[in-house]
Amino acid sequence: MQISVSELKANAGKYVELVDQEDIIITKNGKRIARLTSAKADKMAALNALIGILPPNADLDQARMERLMK
Repeated sequence: MQISVSELKANAGKYVELVDQEDIIITKNGKRIARLTSAKADKMAALNALIGILPPNADLDQARMERLMK
């Protein structure tokens, strides 16, 4: 969904509720300036972002110990 800054100001409560369903792009003078997104964690998006970054033999306990040793 795309809305203007003035629309957001006029109906902020409405868009705070709608953001749980979809991201809201905020525009000013027809140009995109911000994105309003839900604060709820999207676990699948986080997982997809990590795929390919972690080595296949990653061990959570070992990583925790290495971090604590620093």
